[in-house]
Amino acid sequence: MPTVLVTGAGRGIGLEFARQYAAEGWRVIATIRDPAKAGELGRLPGKIEVHRLDVTDLKGMAALGRELGRESIDVLIASAGVYLARSMTPQNVDEAAWLESFRVNTIAPVALAGALLEQVRRSEGRRLVAITSRMGSIAENPGGAIAYRSSKAALNSAWKGLAASNRDVIAVVLHPGWVRTEMGGAGAPVSPEASVNGMRGVIAKLTPADSGRFLNHLGEEVPW
Repeated sequence: MPTVLVTGAGRGIGLEFARQYAAEGWRVIATIRDPAKAGELGRLPGKIEVHRLDVTDLKGMAALGRELGRESIDVLIASAGVYLARSMTPQNVDEAAWLESFRVNTIAPVALAGALLEQVRRSEGRRLVAITSRMGSIAENPGGAIAYRSSKAALNSAWKGLAASNRDVIAVVLHPGWVRTEMGGAGAPVSPEASVNGMRGVIAKLTPADSGRFLNHLGEEVPW
């Protein structure tokens, strides 16, 4: 039975990843900040294990790595993210929100990969996936959303470096589309079901030659 680990599995895209992989017969290791508030995640059918993890707690991240030390993880998906200080400008910098954006969107996924790299290496899948955003593309930056865009651009750079430094795994960043979640809003054109179904298809088809790429949920290249 293949194993997937998903952070931010309590809602949105992370929850949908847990739902779809479990429905396909995968073992799902799902992390959320408070397992006592698992809600819909706790009611999903299938082989799902819920683990406590605040992604900004690097000691907790390391502890999770030790707890899962003997496991093999075919696909690791760093899905947890925040979209803070949406209207911030250079004239009105929200330092706390900007730093928190980097803690959650950039530092946490990289620390997660580091904590669980050996578990991924020993698996058959050997896939490290970070959920990023097209808004992290420097080439396509029209301005605005400074905190979010910069944190995702930094994630993209860090993950590309991770891929270059670890040739024995396949590491990619995926743009899920503009998805109808709490973050994306009710007017977003892509459903969580369609987004995750597409990304699962992309993940399944990855080869070592794809490591280091920036792709969307349809498998299309996104400009850096």
